[in-house]
Amino acid sequence: MPLATPETYSAMLERAKEGGFAYPAINVTSSTSINAALRGFAEAGSDGIIQASTGGAEHASGTKVKDMVTGALALAEFTKVVADKYDITVALHTDHCPKDKLDTYVKPLIAASTERVKAGGLPIFQSHMWDGSAVPLDENLKIAAELLELTRAANIILEIEVGVVGGEEDGVVAEINDKLYTSPEDFLKTLDALGAPVDNSYIVAATFGNVHGVYKPGGVKLRPKVLRDGQDALVEKLGLAAGAKPFSLVFHGGSGSSAEEIAEAVSYGVVKMNIDTDTQYAFTRPIVGHMFTNYDGVLKVDGEVGNKKAYDPRVYNKLAEVGMADRIVEACEQLGSAGKSLGA
Repeated sequence: MPLATPETYSAMLERAKEGGFAYPAINVTSSTSINAALRGFAEAGSDGIIQASTGGAEHASGTKVKDMVTGALALAEFTKVVADKYDITVALHTDHCPKDKLDTYVKPLIAASTERVKAGGLPIFQSHMWDGSAVPLDENLKIAAELLELTRAANIILEIEVGVVGGEEDGVVAEINDKLYTSPEDFLKTLDALGAPVDNSYIVAATFGNVHGVYKPGGVKLRPKVLRDGQDALVEKLGLAAGAKPFSLVFHGGSGSSAEEIAEAVSYGVVKMNIDTDTQYAFTRPIVGHMFTNYDGVLKVDGEVGNKKAYDPRVYNKLAEVGMADRIVEACEQLGSAGKSLGA
């Protein structure tokens, strides 16, 4: 099935919010991890989101190139070609982009999509994230408003972060403190600055104790009710029916979260949950097992020749693909998207 169109992607998100489920958004860095994501979505019968961070995109461009835009375009093109062989719908997204990388990552990608749209084509990515968590909220929303004009013109959804996700991702470190909880006032300021989202023109990564990285269950102090409080503030201001969910929300930093916390967050309007740390481990663990089990095959020990079948990258990449795909299937089941593909 072809990649999601702007209309299909918006419908996917709205369908998730109305249906009480969320899509896994899987970070990728290579063709192998893209294949794992597509395999996982297909085996779960779920639509999904494939995304590239600034570091992931730079990695994909090659160590001699190290250009984020080049890497992102390469990942997008590979996904477009291969996804066409699957019966699920996939959207492309760029993950966390801080202020100092806007001009060298997100804005050039938006410009490239704009040119395609002007020529009658579809945008390259279906959504982009502006991560303004490191700047004051007023500045964050001012930049978001500027970006929203650009993304609307290119039929792209903008994701913004209102609040701070703790921990570390791509070298950006945030402290674990009270700033991890987005307030109802923050929700209202977002509405005032950007207006009510139309057809999911923007989605919001509100924070409720989220932390990037890996933590044991109980190590992350989530307060999902923060999301309900924020939605309720919007409902009151907009005069909507009680229980409405004006914002489509995004869950970042979910490693170590309990199934109950995830389900509660989804019930308050989370339609997208980023998964990176867990899938990185699921990708790497089978490779480690293969290397330890086939130590004398992958290395030329004591002057021997090793075993080509053991050190052929296709062998352990396949194991990595399957391991990562299995974890994605679990995520789809946990988030309720399994068996709910638009093509089902």
